[in-house]
Amino acid sequence: MSQHRSLRAIATVGGKRNVLKRFERVGLLKERGQWKDGDRITGLRKTKPDA
Repeated sequence: MSQHRSLRAIATVGGKRNVLKRFERVGLLKERGQWKDGDRITGLRKTKPDA
């Protein structure tokens, strides 16, 4: 039986992620000027990674 092409390891190595880790989201918000030191880490606003 063949493996579906989306499940192959090649697709996951260089593929674009659409979900960011919390520290990546904070870094992105800092770059955009939407984050201040002392803000709560929970309940972050939605962000999309830069292309």
